[in-house]
Order: sequence, then structure tokens, then C-alpha cells
Amino acid sequence: MAAAAKKAAVAKKAAAAKRTAKETARKSAPVKAPTRKTPAKKARASAVGKARASGATSASVKAAAEKAARVTKAVPVKKAASAKKAASVEAAVPVKKAVPVKRAASVKKAVAEKKAVSAEVTPDRVAPAKPPRNESHTALVRRARRIDRELAEVYPYAHPELDFENPFQLVVATVLSAQTTDLRVNQTTPALFAKYPTPEDLAAANPEEVEEILRPTGFFRAKTKSVMGLSKALRDDFGGEVPGRLEDLVKLPGVGRKTAFVVLGNAFGRPGITVDTHFQRLVRRWEWTAEKEPDKIERAIGELFPKADWTMLSHHVIFHGRRICHARKPACGACPIAPLCPAYGEGETDPEKAKKLMKYEKGGFPGQRLNPPQSYLDAGGIPAPPLGATAAASPVPTSPATPAPAPDSPSRGTG
Repeated sequence: MAAAAKKAAVAKKAAAAKRTAKETARKSAPVKAPTRKTPAKKARASAVGKARASGATSASVKAAAEKAARVTKAVPVKKAASAKKAASVEAAVPVKKAVPVKRAASVKKAVAEKKAVSAEVTPDRVAPAKPPRNESHTALVRRARRIDRELAEVYPYAHPELDFENPFQLVVATVLSAQTTDLRVNQTTPALFAKYPTPEDLAAANPEEVEEILRPTGFFRAKTKSVMGLSKALRDDFGGEVPGRLEDLVKLPGVGRKTAFVVLGNAFGRPGITVDTHFQRLVRRWEWTAEKEPDKIERAIGELFPKADWTMLSHHVIFHGRRICHARKPACGACPIAPLCPAYGEGETDPEKAKKLMKYEKGGFPGQRLNPPQSYLDAGGIPAPPLGATAAASPVPTSPATPAPAPDSPSRGTG
């Protein structure tokens, strides 16, 4: 009896442990997500239900189910969803109205015309490159040298516009060019040098005869005194030869730094900056310097360019000042460096009107030299007429009481 009870208790205990193990296993097992019927299964179930309700046979029910499943599988779920999404997006985005053909053509034409106008580069549409208010020295050097390069392309034939055959003729012609044009000097010196070809001849000349020859240049009495005085100095102090040093040239009567640099640069090939009225005007317009005294201008500009460029720089600037960038009415509309000029607009900006302001070869008129270089003639330059050939060559009216110009005073010519 006791053994049976003990055996029953063990069996009961084992059964309880078995139930506990099953419960633990059931709780620890991963929970499966509820199965969802696919569209194919849903279609099959729906077809089976309809077939059975109509009293069809089992074979017909099976056939209807298979057909519904095949039709549903033909359209993938993802594809159908994306198509539905695309349809909703398309419905949400408003469709733009088509632009009429005529309007589209006019718009296209207007755009093309605007581009053509912006691409067209004419002087009257030039936007000048104003230098910055606090322009650095390096930026100034670059801007100044670029202008000089542009001028070198415009005037590759630039040259001294005084006729001369030797240093003596050049120094005399440069002194005579004060307060007159190089043209008038060139028309006067042939008679002077024909009668007095050397410093010794001019030093021993009759002053009255020299004055009569130099009368067309203006200030003829003062100029007679200067050229005869420098001729005597050349004869007595330099053996009848023009010296090739600046410190010697400035000792000659009527010769200052400007005249000396003209002689050194063009007769001896030694660099020098010629600061005449044209040069002074343009370098200030271009804002290369604000100095007004020739000596200070010379030093300021000399710092912007290599020494080897000084002589040709002077020719480029003076050529441009005489032909286009005039003192009172510059031809801005015909200026080839208008985009680089901070003073653009001070003169005439209309291209056609500006062309009428251009002088010498740029305007189709004679130059200042009776015997210009061949390069000038090749560029379309016209030799100047001799004295008395035109009305423009009539003598300049002068007064004996008119004071003489100071040595190297600002002039209308090169010297």
C-alpha cells in the first residue's frame, strides 16, 4: 500500500515537471508573425466561394480557383503599388500649360538679341575699369604696363616727331619746339641746317639772319639766343660734339632734363622719359601719378617701368595724346584702350563723332615730319608738307614784347 502510494506520487511529480518543461519551451519559442493571405490566395478563396455558391462541381471549383490565382500573380504587388503611387504623384503635380508657338518664338528671338548686344564690343558701351580706391603699388604697375603694351600694338611705328640727321640737329630742333608744334619746327629747320650745318657755323652766325629763319616758330629772338649759345658751348667745351651724358647736356643753354632725355633716347639710344604736356596730361588721367611737377612725374613713372622701356613709353604716350586723347575733347569713343582708362567718358563717347576728332594718320591727315620713318609710311602715315605749302603752315604771329619761354617749359611739341 505504501509502495503504491509512493509510486503514484513519483508519477504525479514527473507529470508536473513535464508540463512545466512544455510551458517553458512554449514561452521561449519565437513568436511567429500572423500569416497574411497573399493576393493570389485571396483571389483563389473568393473564386472557390463563388463557385460553391453557384453549385458547381468540385472540378469546376478547382479550375476557377487556379484561374483566379494565375490572373492575380500576373500583376506583381510591388509593381502595382509603384504604379498607384506614380499615378497619385502625377495627379498632385499641376501640368504646365503649353507656351504658344508665336510667343515661344518671340521669347527666343529676344534672348538671342540680348546675347548679341552683350557680346558686341563697341567703345560707347565700354565699362571703364576704375582702379580701386586703395590700389596697391603692384596693381598700379600691372595696370600701367598693360596700357603701355596696348599702346605699343596701336602705335608700333611710334617715333620722335622731329626731323633730324644727327645729335646736333636733334638738340637744336628740340629747343626750338618749345611753345610750338613739331610740324612747324620741321618746316623751319631745313633752311637753318642748310645754312648752318655744324655747331661752329651756327655759333658764328649773324643773329639777325638766324632770327629771320626762326621767326615761324615763335619766340624767335629767345630761341635764336638759345641755339647760338648752345652751339658756342658745344664748340668751346665739347669740341663741337653733342655730349652723351645727362649732366653735360643740361649745362647747355636752353636744355633741361626733358630736352636732354629726348636727345639721349633718340640720338644715343640711352633710356629717358620725356615729360612734355601730352605725357603729363595722360599719366594723370590714367591715375599713374598725381604729381604735377615734371621732375616728380619723371621719378614716379620711372618706378613703374623698366628703364629699357622709358624711351618707347614716352613715344607711345605722346603719340596717343596727340592723336586721340586730346586735352580739351578726347576721342573716348574711338580710343583703343578705353576699357583700361579710368577717365573714360571725359570726352566724346559716340564712336562716329569720336572718329572725327582723331588727328594725323589716325584721322587720315598728314603727320608732323617731312621725312618720317618708313614704318610710319607703311602704317598709312602721310608726310607733312614743307613750309608755305598750305595755309596751315603760315608763320605764327608773335610779338617782340612777348617774354621768352623758360628752358624746357611745357610745349606743344616734343621738346
